[in-house]
Amino acid sequence: MYAIPTLQLSLGPVLFYWTRERYADFYREAADWPVEIVHLGETVCSRRRDMKLDDWMGIGRELAQSGKQVVLASQTLIESEADLRDLRKLCDNGEFMVEANDQSAVQRLSAAGLPFVAGAALNLYNPASLAVLARAGMQRWQAPVEMSKDDLARLLADCRDQGLDALCEVFAYGHLPLAWSSRCFTARRYQKPKDRCRFVCQKHPEGLALRSQESRQVFTLNGIQTLSGACQDLRHEIPGMAEMGVGIARLSPRPVGMAEVVTAFDAARRGALPAPDPLALVEAELCDGYWHGRPGMDNTRGMPAS
Repeated sequence: MYAIPTLQLSLGPVLFYWTRERYADFYREAADWPVEIVHLGETVCSRRRDMKLDDWMGIGRELAQSGKQVVLASQTLIESEADLRDLRKLCDNGEFMVEANDQSAVQRLSAAGLPFVAGAALNLYNPASLAVLARAGMQRWQAPVEMSKDDLARLLADCRDQGLDALCEVFAYGHLPLAWSSRCFTARRYQKPKDRCRFVCQKHPEGLALRSQESRQVFTLNGIQTLSGACQDLRHEIPGMAEMGVGIARLSPRPVGMAEVVTAFDAARRGALPAPDPLALVEAELCDGYWHGRPGMDNTRGMPAS
């Protein structure tokens, strides 16, 4: 069996709006999964208030007792003073590292001398930007989701040449986060104003499909966030990721079938790649176009949609 350098696996934050019970059940199961890192927190919408910081901290402590490295993820789009107050509390939590998904989080963490993770929304494309954040306290960074493997390989090589050793993380599975807006698309779908949305996005635990006239799911609407319609699946790229210097593969949580996804990626990083024509891990169209320098919705492996 081909031996490859070992990547770590991480669970990204849940991007969708779930119930408290679903969060609790999901992370209770995740404690036994073969992932080293778990990201917690609300990154999309500050109106999703079912889970408070103390609730995330409680889940984080339980996961830490199971041997997981816990990271608290910050909100990506900061829109108000209330959002800033919540961000300050998150950054000052005193226990867990924070993933900065907005420059205001970077500023707060850097000023406090705290190490942090740089999220993909910071759009880091070159060694100069990475060097600035490394001096500010960045410990690892997530590559932009639209960056191809060839561009990332060159960037990682340039970083090594310049002595930048922060770990790189790649979004390896899930609906790709593409954009954020001050408007709530899910509320608009239900003809409700954003500030009186009645939390209709909770009716869609994996987002709301936006389909073309040909009935293809082009995007996934998740409140103010737009994601890809298909799920990116890079488990067959794990050997190449390790060889180019990627340290972590991120798996974005889904409400169903996530244990099987984690198991498949764990097998892939140990060299147990599946046959060339595997079935989809869960019922979803898959894509890997960005990774191969193609349109993001492309599926270069030709997996059929379910």
